[in-house]
Amino acid sequence: MSKLRVRFAPSPTGYLHIGGARTALFNYLLARKEEGTFILRIEDTDVARSTQESTDAILQAMEWLGLTSDERPYYQSERFDLYRAKVDQLLAEGKAYRCYCTPEELDAKRKTAMAEGGKPKYDGTCRNRQDQPQGVPFVVRFRSPQEGETSFADRIKGPITFSNEELDDLIIQRSDGTPTYNFVVVVDDAEMGLTHVVRGDDHINNTPRQILLYQALGYPVPEFAHVPMILGADKSRLSKRHGATSVMAYKDMGYLPEAMVNYLVRLGWSHGDEEIFSMDDLVEKFSLENVGKSAGVFNPEKLLWLNAHYIKTGDPARLAGLLEPFLAADGIDPRGGPDLQAVVKTLRERSRTMLEMAQGAAFYFQKDFAYDEQAAAKFLTEDKRPVLETVIRHLEKSSDWNEEGIGQAFKAVMEETGLKLGKFGPSIRVALAGGTASPGIYEVAVVLGREETLRRLQRALEML
Repeated sequence: MSKLRVRFAPSPTGYLHIGGARTALFNYLLARKEEGTFILRIEDTDVARSTQESTDAILQAMEWLGLTSDERPYYQSERFDLYRAKVDQLLAEGKAYRCYCTPEELDAKRKTAMAEGGKPKYDGTCRNRQDQPQGVPFVVRFRSPQEGETSFADRIKGPITFSNEELDDLIIQRSDGTPTYNFVVVVDDAEMGLTHVVRGDDHINNTPRQILLYQALGYPVPEFAHVPMILGADKSRLSKRHGATSVMAYKDMGYLPEAMVNYLVRLGWSHGDEEIFSMDDLVEKFSLENVGKSAGVFNPEKLLWLNAHYIKTGDPARLAGLLEPFLAADGIDPRGGPDLQAVVKTLRERSRTMLEMAQGAAFYFQKDFAYDEQAAAKFLTEDKRPVLETVIRHLEKSSDWNEEGIGQAFKAVMEETGLKLGKFGPSIRVALAGGTASPGIYEVAVVLGREETLRRLQRALEML
């Protein structure tokens, strides 16, 4: 086993976003490729905004995508004693200090600095303060070096350097005693033995501050890899106006997890011209070296194309199980109807999502469906009575109820009437499925069975 350890660390303040899911996937694949360890850490230090509902939604999304962690999930809210001890350590070593400036004073300092053409960074008023007034609220700030540079070799972006004079004296503990993100993430990543931090490139500006904290706390600094953002088609940051951004929203719309995984990994990573990757393929082929430096553009049509591919090539038994809740949502109980796997086989080629498949499958389970008005007006007319009666007669005589046997019955109808299938086929389709859009007539008849097929044809005849 490799010593490589990586993590995905979402904040439970909402659903699992597409961008977060891709970051989780990259970490997962790297761990599997290197036979390392992938951990999940719930960053719930923001007590006001973190919810159990969001935590559950994240865990469900990770499970749906198949991104299983190698250790139990960690929760930052369970580790406050550790954070306080580390704050106290920095205070005792003179690497942090108490700041008593009020929010109003800080706001005034920022405005003054900007008015004078400076940067709105903390001016260090309390940096060398020795007194500790009782009962006065304070935050704890990290004593950041004011000279020199902080550099790191990003595994994706390459070498990056920041001037230390650009960095602020970061608040590491709020006035209510709770620690801040940039501090706890360093403590956790170090204490959990992480060797690599793979995350979105919106965190690049946090990295020099965090490196300085690693060094001040005596921790080894991990390797960093910042993956590019995901943008909408208009090249702005991906948001709801570009479509659903929640991973589980796509599950609810009938997308398969393997399609989502395949699509997400291609948003920023490539392996030649290949487009289709199973999870095993990805574990074998993934590398940080093939992650691009530029942002990926979210394309819903490409995701839909991939989903259609995975439905078309999917196992009918599995797809049947996935189809049931979508049918139930439409008030359809498939029990007592035709075999669900047989239904799936007739619809796989025609369905881009499981939702579409459920809509296409509805007629199989509805005994007395309403006919599409336009289709019925055009194809279920009195002049079709003779051919419908002929079809019923030949199907009743058919000895083999399979596509070949049913095809022979229709061939006999065409020979007897002199009509081609195109002349009366639409009428049969409307009688069996309620409209003109359905799988092939022979397929439908086989799945419905002899008794139900003849009943539906007789029903259409009576409607005339």
